[in-house]
Amino acid sequence: MPKYLDPKNDLLFKKVFGEHKDLCISLLNSLLKFEGNAQIDWIEYDTAELIPQIPALKDTIVDVRCKDKNGRHFIVEMQMNWTGDFEQRVLLNASKVYVRQIKKGEDIILAQPVYSLNLVNDIFDKDPKRKDEYYHHYKIVNILNTEKQIKGLEFVFLELPKYKPKDCAAQDYFDLWLRFLTEINEKTKSVPDVLLQKKELSDALKCVEESSLTSDELELYDRVLDAIWAKKILIEGSRRESLEEGRAEGRAEGKTEKAVEIAKKMKKRGISTKEISEFTGISAEKIENL
Repeated sequence: MPKYLDPKNDLLFKKVFGEHKDLCISLLNSLLKFEGNAQIDWIEYDTAELIPQIPALKDTIVDVRCKDKNGRHFIVEMQMNWTGDFEQRVLLNASKVYVRQIKKGEDIILAQPVYSLNLVNDIFDKDPKRKDEYYHHYKIVNILNTEKQIKGLEFVFLELPKYKPKDCAAQDYFDLWLRFLTEINEKTKSVPDVLLQKKELSDALKCVEESSLTSDELELYDRVLDAIWAKKILIEGSRRESLEEGRAEGRAEGKTEKAVEIAKKMKKRGISTKEISEFTGISAEKIENL
């Protein structure tokens, strides 16, 4: 039985969907719910956006960016931890892509739609009334008549932890890709047969087998895991602090103590002093003395 790694990891997500056009096309058609003539059958990557990055050293780097033969642009991001400003950064990224299509002197009507697909491994809508709603599709529409739309930008956010397949034998690609992203990880002992029966999913599974990675890629995979873990601690700490009452000075001291605590744990895991310093804001000299 092959040993699998987590496809949500920044490195593997790019490896699966940023290097295999057929898999990226299938993911986009499925999760954006394109049907008929709207379906994508060819894409071209913007390779400038595909360089693997360590999440601790960035706010958000687009994981996959591409366009189809009709000029439509697609941005795909895998976000492991939800932060309050993520929606605004997604809006900024999509707006930049839309605006930069038009060179000086050209007609704005030439701009093609931009679709932003955001897979979030966190729950951001905690309203009990919407505990089962994981698919959020945003358009620019008329408030009184939502059928009237200003076309150009569309956003889809999926809360992966909320997803539960309605039928364990579901064959729909929408469900299959979500099952791939939510059920496959380091703890996977057996892969559902329904994933192995579809070529796209079978190919994606091969990409996330531990044996398919080089020693350098495995090292980077572990560094990404460490960075995700550290960022999660920092975010959770900030969330707790936002609920606490107290003086500003006390809150500042608490943040400093939390940063030191995180720095110690990152140092223990072998993360470099430079990366720890950039992530926590603590000086390299102080980190060396921890």
